[in-house]
Amino acid sequence: MKYDVVVIGGGPSGLMASAAAASKGRKVLLIDKGEKLGRKLAISGGGRCNVTNRLPIDEIIKHIPGNGRFLYSAFSIFNNENIISFFEGLGIALKEEDNGRMFPVSNKAGDVVAALLQKIESLGVKIWTNAPVETINYADEEVKEVVLKNGTVIPAKAVIIAVGGKSVPHTGSTGDGYAWAKKAGHTITELYPTEVPITSSEPFIKSKTLQGLSLRQAELSVWNPKGKLIKAHKGDMIFTHFGISGPAVLRSSQYVVKALKKFNAKTISMSIDAFPDQNEEELFQQVNNLLKNDPKKAIKNVLKGFLAERYLLFLLEEAEIPPEVTGEHVNKQSLRKLTSLFKRFPLEVNGTLSIEKAFVTGGGVSIKEIEPKSMASKKMKGLYFCGEVLDLHGYTGGFNITVAFVTGHLAGTNAALL
Repeated sequence: MKYDVVVIGGGPSGLMASAAAASKGRKVLLIDKGEKLGRKLAISGGGRCNVTNRLPIDEIIKHIPGNGRFLYSAFSIFNNENIISFFEGLGIALKEEDNGRMFPVSNKAGDVVAALLQKIESLGVKIWTNAPVETINYADEEVKEVVLKNGTVIPAKAVIIAVGGKSVPHTGSTGDGYAWAKKAGHTITELYPTEVPITSSEPFIKSKTLQGLSLRQAELSVWNPKGKLIKAHKGDMIFTHFGISGPAVLRSSQYVVKALKKFNAKTISMSIDAFPDQNEEELFQQVNNLLKNDPKKAIKNVLKGFLAERYLLFLLEEAEIPPEVTGEHVNKQSLRKLTSLFKRFPLEVNGTLSIEKAFVTGGGVSIKEIEPKSMASKKMKGLYFCGEVLDLHGYTGGFNITVAFVTGHLAGTNAALL
């Protein structure tokens, strides 16, 4: 059977592309090498599926540090509000949480996946699972056919590559699409992990002194070797046995990766500000007053509740203040040092976990070679790209999935016009 559009990859962008192409009345074949479709979608948002983000478009672009500006054209055609309408039209009621994140009211990612699958099946999309693709063949500068690993040849007028990056490989994203893009003449920009935990060999990390300790709404800063601020992110974080993790850390990770490479450095300096909403002098006066009001009490008890206890005891040690010393016996110099550590505790980091452990892949098919309004290849007629295989990436919080759905919709809609 001949298909008008062949979509390779059954993740968020591939499912959306299939729905968009089929809704134009085209015969669509969706191929996936795995057993189940929508695996990445099913584990997104901690299993609740953060389908998009409701921030204004300009804010969304800011939250896509990997070439977000490329998406202005795409967002003028199909955007986060359209994603919300699309899912509500499928009977998935959504709710808005902190920072604009949109979740299904049921809190079940499975509901989102099921609704999408029901939609593409109702549109007559043919689905082949357990069907890994060997290659895509091109002739006369246009798409000719898709060849499966079992030898099956599928003639195709339009092919959409929606196979993801190299992150979270157990969902099927193992970087297969890059070879097919290269074969068509595309440039693959350097791949690197983003939204990934950060590693450190600091003695306190190696000794697991703070392992499992969380800090709420801390500000994490990345510094270049000359002491200039590269980027700061505020949010929750956690100390681990290999370094640090948590939302603020994931957002900072790509800046660590890029700085290590740019400065050809073995380590990069970061700092943790446990009180980002207060300046150091205010903080010093506050701590000083607390000690003055309770001069006979041990400093660890005076400052109890001021900061997570394990972190407080750790910083007291770093400032060389015995935790049992009473307020009246703490000298101003030591107190200044402690306050300084509250505001800027230094941490040398040496990298991140691997790209396979990252939530998102940085780099990919160069967007300079993609038509921004259609996701069509500028190199090969009938070839389209969507989702994480492209050199586009955002922070966690519904931004990457927004990129997937928007680019998927455009790729499917335009492939159907061929």
